[in-house]
Amino acid sequence: MPLYATLPAPSENARQHSHNVQQAIRSKIQTSDNWISFSEYMELVLYAPGLGYYSGGTTKFGDSGDFVTAPEISTLFGQTLARQVEQILNLLDHADILEFGAGSGKLALDLLLELEKLKCLPNRYFVLELSADLRQRQQALFKNKAPHLLPLLHWLDELPTQFNGFIFANEVLDAMPVHIVTWRGDKIFERGVTWLNEKFTWQERPLLAGQLFEIAREIISQNDTNGIQSDSYTSEISLTARQFLRSMADVLQHGVVILIDYGFGRNEYYHPQRDQGTLMCHYRHHSHDDPFYLPGLQDVTSHVDFSAAFHSMENTKLNLLGYTTQAHFLVNCGITSIVSQTPAEQTGEYLPLSNQLQKLASPAEMGELFKVIAFGKNINEPLVGFNCGDKSHLL
Repeated sequence: MPLYATLPAPSENARQHSHNVQQAIRSKIQTSDNWISFSEYMELVLYAPGLGYYSGGTTKFGDSGDFVTAPEISTLFGQTLARQVEQILNLLDHADILEFGAGSGKLALDLLLELEKLKCLPNRYFVLELSADLRQRQQALFKNKAPHLLPLLHWLDELPTQFNGFIFANEVLDAMPVHIVTWRGDKIFERGVTWLNEKFTWQERPLLAGQLFEIAREIISQNDTNGIQSDSYTSEISLTARQFLRSMADVLQHGVVILIDYGFGRNEYYHPQRDQGTLMCHYRHHSHDDPFYLPGLQDVTSHVDFSAAFHSMENTKLNLLGYTTQAHFLVNCGITSIVSQTPAEQTGEYLPLSNQLQKLASPAEMGELFKVIAFGKNINEPLVGFNCGDKSHLL
């Protein structure tokens, strides 16, 4: 059965928008020797001004969108993260917070409201948000829910040159463009996108030199599982994420960076059973693996190679402070204590919290697949979120 027959049909306006996105990418391909890298395709389909998925005006998050993130599931996520942030801010003088890609703004709201209760608000809360539509939604949320906190918030178009405090990103790395590479015997190919028979289709080209080639060759030489040693193995490499991480190392003068996302260490990422990669698309709460379906109307993601994140910080002044599962991180930060503040006898309030805790921390839900990694500069005290459950040996 074709994919379009199994997924909800878009409205006519949405279908027209997708057609406009398709034509814009098609024009780009035709002016680029009829081939673009998948990384460029992903950049366009997600972030092209006025066209890309994150630049358009549709709802992305929550029940009425395409997927649900941890902050949308429960305020418990932001409340628990606040315990870690409280420790970090207390270690620093005149500290700020910088969030990348704040989505609906729900996490920023929950985090600041909890820090307010803890009497530990930052000097300023910066949001680096490239989507004008999402920025407007974030501002509207604060105007409606917590207007007294608006003076703390500042929206940025680019990284500051220097920063002291806490930097974090929740489910941001997975949406950064990736190159798709195929290892076949002793040869390496890059899978790109072409336009053929009135549709997007895959097309490989030999990968012979350059940064992507060097990383692909290094991965196969260091892979201990022999997954890539098979006859044909396809997976993703994100140069964008590597550049993003190194830029944070340049910017942060004193403080902590925490990244939360779904993914694996390298040996699990390039596992023999994962020989078709981790590319995944999300449309109306349905997941599938066709990035060419309804361009501009669906999210396109890839799991995070946390070993690559770790090695990107080599030869910088940022040190690894911890790497663990989301479940361990939340428990270490006291999520069960927060839930227990609501008496179990109050079933109308307690049961929803218990269900939300299950979704955030259960191995069958988000607890094991999602990881938390922390880097710091001039930080000597262990972070509470990594007190137990260390997984850094998997990097």
